[in-house]
Amino acid sequence: MDGVSRGSLREALARFEEQVGALPAGAGSNELSEGLYAVAGLLDREPSLRRALTDPASTPASRRGLVQNLLGAQLSALPLQALSDLVASPWSSAADLRQAVETVAANAALRAAEGDGVLDDVEDELFRFARLLEREPALRAALTDPGLPEANKTGLVRTLLTDKAKPATVRLVEVVVTRPRGRSVEAALEELSRLAAARRQRLVAHVRVARPLDATQTARLAAALERTYGRQVALQVDVDPSVLGGVEVRVGDSVLDGTVARSLQRARRQLVR
Repeated sequence: MDGVSRGSLREALARFEEQVGALPAGAGSNELSEGLYAVAGLLDREPSLRRALTDPASTPASRRGLVQNLLGAQLSALPLQALSDLVASPWSSAADLRQAVETVAANAALRAAEGDGVLDDVEDELFRFARLLEREPALRAALTDPGLPEANKTGLVRTLLTDKAKPATVRLVEVVVTRPRGRSVEAALEELSRLAAARRQRLVAHVRVARPLDATQTARLAAALERTYGRQVALQVDVDPSVLGGVEVRVGDSVLDGTVARSLQRARRQLVR
């Protein structure tokens, strides 16, 4: 997204928080999320509708009217209002509007999890599922196969996660594998995990180690990162024997690689010079 669309998205998320903020914790959030996810699916299937809802030659009032005429009988009040507000804003492209609809939907799903007291679990489960896909290429291939019907993919997700993960996690994974939008599944899951952390104003640090960290090591690493970044940091730890030893930490685009495997790679490069 460019500056115009990013500004519209920020305003949309602020309106979302205001819209549901007066309600009891989590109330209305699932309704809003499911309604907007349905709209995102419609926008995927109807490019002409995407263009009409972002046409700069039309007025915000006319775009709101189009939403009311087309979807007023299908959507409940909360998602209808959210969508009307979204289409009234300027967007640099039709794709940006579609992405914004899904981003607000994801935030609503995470707010519902927060209201249910399971947001920490959902954040961790999303991260763990992304790591599972990295380790299981056959599973990843099945969930990303463009020739596999969506019903088969959602059925596979439910088989894998039902009774092992929170319902919010299952739903979010279903959305990711059926609507990739050009992203890798792992990247989409990590983005959802970051959104969950952001709801608690935390950074997410992805940590890769050869052996599990004990409680003392975890606390020391978290404290060091919090001093570095000046914010609370949530650690998501992946145990990967291939790193041999040491630790790799990734926070956003910043990577600190202190693993033995990385040190060996550097040593090999120096030897062949």
